[in-house]
Amino acid sequence: MRFTAHPDPDRGLREIAAYGLNYDPAETDGRGWHHDRVRHLLGDEEPGEPVPDGPFDLACRMVHDYEFAEPMIMHAYFHADAPLVGRDMLLEGRFLVLRFPMGVRVDAEVDEVRDRADGTRERSWGWSYRTLEHHLERGRLLYEVVKNLDTGRVEFVMTGVSSRATIPNPVIALGFGVFGRWTQTRFYRLAGRRLARLVAEVSAGGKRPEPRRIGQGDIVLAPTD
Repeated sequence: MRFTAHPDPDRGLREIAAYGLNYDPAETDGRGWHHDRVRHLLGDEEPGEPVPDGPFDLACRMVHDYEFAEPMIMHAYFHADAPLVGRDMLLEGRFLVLRFPMGVRVDAEVDEVRDRADGTRERSWGWSYRTLEHHLERGRLLYEVVKNLDTGRVEFVMTGVSSRATIPNPVIALGFGVFGRWTQTRFYRLAGRRLARLVAEVSAGGKRPEPRRIGQGDIVLAPTD
């Protein structure tokens, strides 16, 4: 039996637009909360500011469009014409034949140059989202493309704080308790691999993937399978 997250993504996005956060951002420490920071190498450029169509530039475009997500684990519906900050995203978590709809909202964009502890400087671009009501998890996830301006090294960095949300369905709660954390860390690992592969393929002359529009409006489905 296949459970579809949302046969009508437009309706789903309208629903989550009315949702608030499902947690207090000031209370993300203590038992049950995970603090993650995962880095994946995407490539190398010449030192200095990012070059047009280089690994940093390509990765930023694909991160903006949520193309890094592993399709076997996660898809997202969102309005392509919506501003990045404030964008609602209807995530579709996938586990075997099951589909789980989960709402998130982009809360911030990062675009800065900062000093590193080793004395070098880095440029970062990315964005973060927070979880909304009825999500299986609680927390915030930040996706950044980072270039070390002194070495040219380009990385994809995911920084998250999360915990399990209250899940009314006992079967889903049991399954999430067993597989939730495993799926989360697998998502981090595969997202980094996917983005590195896509950057390499586009750098070699391949076509850059773009979210697929569905229906007649501006709703897109990402990532590209």
